[in-house]
Amino acid sequence: MTKSAKILSLGAIMPIVDESLDANFTVFRDTDMTLDEIIAAHGPEIRAIVTRGRSPADDALMARLPKLELIANFGVGYDSIDAAAAAKRGIVVTNTPDVLNDEMGDFTMGLLLATVRALPQAERHLRAGHWLDRPFPLGNTLRGRSIGIAGMGRIGRVIAKRLSGFDLPICYHSRNRVPDLAYPHYPDLKALAAAVDVLIVVLPGGPATRNIVDAEILKALGPDGILINVARGSVVDETALIQALRDKTILAAGIDVFAAEPHVPAELIAMDEVVLVPHVGTATHHTRGLMAKLVIDNVMSWFAGKGAVTPVAETPQRR
Repeated sequence: MTKSAKILSLGAIMPIVDESLDANFTVFRDTDMTLDEIIAAHGPEIRAIVTRGRSPADDALMARLPKLELIANFGVGYDSIDAAAAAKRGIVVTNTPDVLNDEMGDFTMGLLLATVRALPQAERHLRAGHWLDRPFPLGNTLRGRSIGIAGMGRIGRVIAKRLSGFDLPICYHSRNRVPDLAYPHYPDLKALAAAVDVLIVVLPGGPATRNIVDAEILKALGPDGILINVARGSVVDETALIQALRDKTILAAGIDVFAAEPHVPAELIAMDEVVLVPHVGTATHHTRGLMAKLVIDNVMSWFAGKGAVTPVAETPQRR
């Protein structure tokens, strides 16, 4: 491993990542120079990309970096990276799985409860002094509800484990049945939505799932239905969601992720039937620290000749 190895850093990540990279490599950041300037001056020498996933790492970018070997993503979702193109070019892509599963499980339960019980709305009622005039209205409950989880990967399984303590029926949607899970499996997302009162979306982003939760799925969820999205903003058709809330096609929604982050549709912001939070599912010092360490471990291990620690399924391990 040598300081002379050149790395492209896309987007502001974390100081601990920056400090580690700076101590061991020559790093060019698109927060300091434009991407075109960096590539014009150093493109032929760049061997790795470290990215927060906000900027696309597509085939066109890879083509401009002929010595690129590794793309290390800060986050478990890597839909901003063209992993198929990376595989064809022999580039390994890594992400940060597992270290955030428990945090996401905890957070999803918090967002679900906040949405069902209208906790942010109740707090606003109190802060505005309205409790002095009238009690907060009676609201909804989790009691008697059934829960559907769209996506039963690592995070989906942790969410299901958390939910099991609430004594509620659980079922799930995935392309294939998970062999060791006893929950009812729905290979069709619309059928799952029609069968449950709460739909929790944990699907990966990307072209295959873009706007998969559309007007038809929301209609199937029904007028007492609640949507919770902790996956990617791209998996929910935001226009259809806004209309469904306006028309009372569904009851409420809790949303952590948005299609054009950090921009959130004004129509959603104006609605009292939604709980909106700014993509904070993993935003704790503890979990972001673990994610940062895994990014660093992947880069350090790669340039030490030991291969990547957590390569994604689409890309080969070349060392």
